[in-house]
Amino acid sequence: MARKQITGLYQRNGIWHIDKIFRGQRLYESTGSDDRKEAEQYLIHRLEQLRQQHIYGVRRVRTWREAATRYLVEYKDQPSIGLTALYLEQLDPYIGDRPVDHIDDEALAPYVKDRLAGRLRGSPEKGRSVAPRTINIALERVIRVLNLCARKWRDEARRPWLDTVPMITRLDLRRSTRQPHPLSWEEQSLLFAELPDHLKRMALYKVNSGSREQEVVKLRWDWEIPVPELGTSVFLIPADFGGRHENAGVKNGDERLIVLNRVAKSVIEGQRGLDPLWVFPYGQVDKDGNATPMHRMNDSAWRKARKRAAAMYEQRLKRTAPAGFASIRVHDLKHTFGRRLRAAGVTEEDRKVLLGHKNGSITSHYSAAELGKLIDEANKISATDSRGPALTILRRKAG
Repeated sequence: MARKQITGLYQRNGIWHIDKIFRGQRLYESTGSDDRKEAEQYLIHRLEQLRQQHIYGVRRVRTWREAATRYLVEYKDQPSIGLTALYLEQLDPYIGDRPVDHIDDEALAPYVKDRLAGRLRGSPEKGRSVAPRTINIALERVIRVLNLCARKWRDEARRPWLDTVPMITRLDLRRSTRQPHPLSWEEQSLLFAELPDHLKRMALYKVNSGSREQEVVKLRWDWEIPVPELGTSVFLIPADFGGRHENAGVKNGDERLIVLNRVAKSVIEGQRGLDPLWVFPYGQVDKDGNATPMHRMNDSAWRKARKRAAAMYEQRLKRTAPAGFASIRVHDLKHTFGRRLRAAGVTEEDRKVLLGHKNGSITSHYSAAELGKLIDEANKISATDSRGPALTILRRKAG
């Protein structure tokens, strides 16, 4: 007599999934197997779990999707929740149907492999591979959710959703992390010559003010504060500045003082009158006819410019452009500012203030004399050519 197959299983993308009603409760998840017999055994196991839960009050098994959804609801006001939602969305095709006690390195391995290869399950297009650090950010979200399952969230009988959190292995960044590349004056000249005018002005301001990318593209005139005693002005970015995301905020949660040296001040003066709101308005307008800021500096124009600059480097200097210069990032301009300050002998305390690093001081409580000292320090690197402080960059040979 032929063996009767268990109902409630269907195949999707080669994997058997469960869709079955048991005692009024819907069981809808992946078995994680492409073998029908294994899938049936898993279904039997899950049905037994539900039976024990119904009869004996055994803890209900929660899926990763349930946990991720609860996290997004409970922490919807977090500044980085939009980015978290993106990572959780990417993870869902890999582990969404899995019980939270089945989330471990083995379950996450396909996600890690695909992201390193520039793939993403559920997306038809092959993109660029992401850096290990980006993958680690996603894995840290997984750990955060699992910790809540074990330490905070409880069922009706006050039992945790998860007994213990497994060790999730992050990728090793020591060999894979790209090191910062502070620009030499020659490299700055080559790069800036290839940038379109709007990016060149932003880059010149950024490398002379130590501002972060979003502090440049979203810089507003109402953040400017005159300092009449010094005949200049500074910018004070509020702590609740949204950045790229609506509630992103200033990185360290404090107000951010931007001190202008001679070059940065000249850039700002050149922007006056272009727009009543944005210091660096973009060439587009919104539905109300108002100018809009750029979303980011690191766009296709930036990437094309650095490619041309690397080719010009090789043509002019007769040697291969350093890898860091050929892939120069917008954030490297901030590193350049910091390295030049150090080379010019600026103290660590003053460098922290000029770079917007947390140092325990209240940035809005500076006297004119203190601001004057900071401006003098910033002016030490306000040259636009080799007259500035020399940088000796030590780099290992490839090999």
